[in-house]
Amino acid sequence: QVQLVESGGGLVQAGGSLRLSCAASIRASLYAMGWFRQAPGKEREFVAAISQNGVNINYADSVKGRFTISRDNAKNTVYLRMNSLKPEDTAVYYCAADLWGSGTNYPDHYEYWGQGTQVTVSS
Repeated sequence: QVQLVESGGGLVQAGGSLRLSCAASIRASLYAMGWFRQAPGKEREFVAAISQNGVNINYADSVKGRFTISRDNAKNTVYLRMNSLKPEDTAVYYCAADLWGSGTNYPDHYEYWGQGTQVTVSS
């Protein structure tokens, strides 16, 4: 059974930083990986994605220059470093795995999802 387990969320003040981790029970090197988030009352939105070999990386415009996605295939883990956090970054953050793509911003392309980790940014 495929499992993706996110960790690293929490409460942080505006301007602060967090690093999210996503540990995969699958051979992560086969999958493009993405991070999405969902705030209360809003649809799930794309945050960042990284291809299997880490060469292709995409970010949502709202996080460019502040967030960094990376991966360690030897550890089957993907990371999301979040700097200069803003209250509007508050959401549940999900990681997802895509076997067939190279890291898209479309959630329907991802076959597996984690349970999410809460990030709350106070003003």
